[in-house]
Amino acid sequence: MMIEIDFNSEEALYLQLCNQIILGIASSRFQEGDSLPSVRQLADTIGINMHTVNKAYTVLKQEGYVKVDRRKGAVVAIDVDRIRALEELRRELQVILAKSSCRNISKEVIHELIEEIYQDFS
Repeated sequence: MMIEIDFNSEEALYLQLCNQIILGIASSRFQEGDSLPSVRQLADTIGINMHTVNKAYTVLKQEGYVKVDRRKGAVVAIDVDRIRALEELRRELQVILAKSSCRNISKEVIHELIEEIYQDFS
């Protein structure tokens, strides 16, 4: 597994790791069903903290690129529908946030609104 991390970059290490894995999936280096290295193994190989690898795997899971199996660890499992839904949501939110910015509505107020709305769904 070729993962290139730039320790001099301002980009967070876990984001670099996420991006490298996503690029590996996109370029078919990682196939559907492939197991990724264990958190400990990848951390040792790259020379980074295990928590950094764990955070990257968590983000990849949340974004629908991998699933985590207790026995197999992180496995490439692309949820195409989830990825499309997230991309659509991102586009819609960009417009909403741009409108909010034009009206001088702060990020804090937006976060409060989101929390309030989410409570309605709980």
